[in-house]
Amino acid sequence: MKLIIAGGSGLIGQALTKDLVSQGHQVWVLSRNPADTNLPDGVLAAEWDAKTPKGWEHLVSQADGMINLAGTNIGERPWTNERKRLVRSSRMEAGQAIVEAIRQSDHRPRVVMQIAGVGYYGIHGDEPLDEQAPPGTGFLSSVAVDWENSTRPVNELGVRQIILRTGVVLSSKGGVLAPFVLQNRLFAGGPLGSGKQWISWIHLQDLVGVFRFMLAHENTAGEGLQGVFNATSPEPVTNAEFGRTVSRLMHRPYWLPAPAFALRLVLGSMSTLVLDGQRVIPRRLLQMGFEFQFPTLEKALQDLRVDFTK
Repeated sequence: MKLIIAGGSGLIGQALTKDLVSQGHQVWVLSRNPADTNLPDGVLAAEWDAKTPKGWEHLVSQADGMINLAGTNIGERPWTNERKRLVRSSRMEAGQAIVEAIRQSDHRPRVVMQIAGVGYYGIHGDEPLDEQAPPGTGFLSSVAVDWENSTRPVNELGVRQIILRTGVVLSSKGGVLAPFVLQNRLFAGGPLGSGKQWISWIHLQDLVGVFRFMLAHENTAGEGLQGVFNATSPEPVTNAEFGRTVSRLMHRPYWLPAPAFALRLVLGSMSTLVLDGQRVIPRRLLQMGFEFQFPTLEKALQDLRVDFTK
């Protein structure tokens, strides 16, 4: 297949691009700085402003599918009003640019895939949440809803839309795992807040596998999977279980809790990323027969080969 990826230079994008090329797909990556993009051999980069189809719209007529990973990192900086605006607008504008490019094209791709977040479901306790659960309230939920809706008009253009609601992505190259490892190297392992909040996670390799699974489930007429899929491990864990597992593998004590009030004081409203959570279940993926390589947290952490001994 010929695929266009928006946001292909990030953690997920680089892993996905490398995998797709190895499978024989032709890939274009849309980037604001194509000359600086670290891409595998054989991948072509096209410049875009993340807001309009200008400069890359001609590629759409050659594409079989588009993958939207674009969006400002939600946990990179404090949530000032300006930062919140940027988080939302970066997602909406990228999605709208993709829709407009498809609308203008004489030949339309068969599918548009995009990530969103399990924050869609809002703050929950122990209730398992599948794809039928309604959206929650709050900033993360409203951003996720807008994010998904940004590319929904492609359905009216005869293009399938697939939404992957991803959980916390585990990788040895960045993401949420590094702070847990550092915490334990400093002998400061312990629960964040109550420790009872759920973490819905997925190994980066499994997430790449989900994308590959979606692309493979298509017949010769271009008909295939569509709609929302939770892209999370079938075995979510609590914050305490996550931290305790890392501590055990690193042979460090798990004893020093980080009080919720202190995290709220330091992080402000962004503290919801670590103090709240959802117990998300990938019901549709399991029904379709997708096999996770790393269904359990311990197996995922062992595969990542993080040097727990330092």
